[in-house]
Amino acid sequence: MSYAFHTADVFTDSLHGGNPLAVIPDARGLSDRQMQAITREFNYSETIFVFPPENRSNTRRVRIFTPATELPFAGHPTVGCAFVLAWIGEIPLTGDESRIVLEEGVGPVHVLIRCKDGKPVFAQLTSVKLPEINDPPPRPEVLCEILSLEPSHIVADDMIEPEAVSTGVPYLFIPLKKPEMLSWVKVDIAKWELSLRDYWAPEMFVFSTDDWSQIFEGGHIRARMFAPGLGIGEDPATGSACAALAGFLGLRSETRNGTVRWSVDQGVEMGRPSRLELEVDLKRGQLEAIRVGGASVLVSSGTLQIEGEA
Repeated sequence: MSYAFHTADVFTDSLHGGNPLAVIPDARGLSDRQMQAITREFNYSETIFVFPPENRSNTRRVRIFTPATELPFAGHPTVGCAFVLAWIGEIPLTGDESRIVLEEGVGPVHVLIRCKDGKPVFAQLTSVKLPEINDPPPRPEVLCEILSLEPSHIVADDMIEPEAVSTGVPYLFIPLKKPEMLSWVKVDIAKWELSLRDYWAPEMFVFSTDDWSQIFEGGHIRARMFAPGLGIGEDPATGSACAALAGFLGLRSETRNGTVRWSVDQGVEMGRPSRLELEVDLKRGQLEAIRVGGASVLVSSGTLQIEGEA
């Protein structure tokens, strides 16, 4: 059997930046075992497999795998898949903006695709879920041991401190006082295994900004994400984490009505700089919607040869 594939760099407008993604635009006939094997073969943080929708009013059904497991939702595969399907003509584009719905494990994900000269240049997902917060994380001292930092490096005050948040996939958000401290992080896997593996949000999103005084009202953020439990040592761009981050910050915003925006630069330390654009809508002080978007570029197209029974 043979299957077409395409790869794209997601959350970047330049080749060899952003987060690489493999897209199988017609994955009918592939078993779970084969999809997991294909994902390991590409060895990207995620590979996405596309199927006809279960609900005809939606655009496609998708399944997302990391090298270690399947995910119910992930941002860069969702954004990248929409871009690739539009680029190869699988999705008809209607003017400067088109809207599609991808069926994922968390439910139907709405995606906006922006075009220029008939080609997609930007895609933006709307989170299915608003933030969920459960058990408090380990003490900052424990997190510092995992990250090879000092307790004085972590922001922990009345306004913001480490906290775990999920909008489909849980992440542990760890704020650092200065952006340059991000380059000091070195994950101690043995200490992560001991203290975080069994925590409900074991994936670590470490972030910082130049101006903490305005962080809840928008601005620029620098970040890194580590997910050893998903088989991802470090991820260059994490849309699902940024959706949860937007919720994490939006819940603390003083904006009563309107939209708050952040830009997140991730992957810098990996040599794969990425830019994610975040938005939250607030109405009467309540969080109404979370959106994550960015540019993508097509990298390659080819054919996979699949042997054996499904």
